[in-house]
Amino acid sequence: RNNMSNASKQLSASLEDYLETIYWIASDKGAARAKDIATNLNVKAGSVTGALQTLARLGHINYAPYEVITLTDSGREIAQEVVRKHETLKEFFGDILGISASVAEDGACKMEHSVPDEIVDKLIMFTEFIQSCPRCGNSWVEQFHLYCREKAIGSVDKCQNCLEQCATTFAEDKIKVQSGKVFTDLTSVEPGNKCQVRSVKRGPASKRLAEMGISRGTIIEVERVAPLGDPVEIKVKGYHLSIRKEEAENIIIDRG
Repeated sequence: RNNMSNASKQLSASLEDYLETIYWIASDKGAARAKDIATNLNVKAGSVTGALQTLARLGHINYAPYEVITLTDSGREIAQEVVRKHETLKEFFGDILGISASVAEDGACKMEHSVPDEIVDKLIMFTEFIQSCPRCGNSWVEQFHLYCREKAIGSVDKCQNCLEQCATTFAEDKIKVQSGKVFTDLTSVEPGNKCQVRSVKRGPASKRLAEMGISRGTIIEVERVAPLGDPVEIKVKGYHLSIRKEEAENIIIDRG
C-alpha cells in the first residue's frame, strides 16, 4: 500500500480522475474507450489523448490509439484507492454529518485527491464505532442532526431520558444475544443493506476474509448478489470486494 501511495502522489488530481473514470467504465463494460472517458469527464478528445499517453508512459494503463483502454495492476490500485477515499468521504459527510447528497458528492470530489490515508482510515473507524457502540448508534447520529438544525442542546431531562433508554435497549439486546436468536450469516442480507459483523467462523476462508479487513465490528454493505447467490459483491471500508457464497456463510452478523 505504501508503494501505491507513493505512485499516487506522482499524479495530478486530473490524472487520478482519469484512472477513476476508467475504473468505473471498465467495471461496467469490461474496458474503456477514449470517447467514453471524454463523455464522463466532459472534456475534449484532445485532452483525453494527452492524459492517456501520460498514464500509459507511467505504466498505469494499457493504451494504443483506437484500441480499448484497461488498467494495469498499478493503475487499478491507484483507482481503487481514489474510489475508496471518495466513497468514504461521501458517506461520512452524508450519513454522519447529515450533509445533502449533492454537497457531499461535491466535497468528496474535491477532497479525495489530497486527504491522507490515515484520515480516511480514521473516518472509517469512527463511523464503525458510531454504528456499533451501544452508547451511540443511529439515534446518536439523529440527535446530532437535530442539534445541527436547532443549534441547541436538549434539556437535562431529555439527556437523562436518552441515557435511560440507551441502558434499557442495551439490556434488551444483551438478552437477545444470550438467547442466540439475533444472529445469521451474510447470505441473508439483501442488496442495498448494511450489516455489522459479529464474528467470522474459523476455517479455510477466515484468513482471506481477515486480509479483506472483515472482522468483528466491521460494517459491510451488500451491493449485488449473483442469480445463484455466488459471488456476493460487497463494500468494506470503502473497497468494492467480491466473495464466494461459502465465504459469506462464514460471516456471522447481527440480524438487526
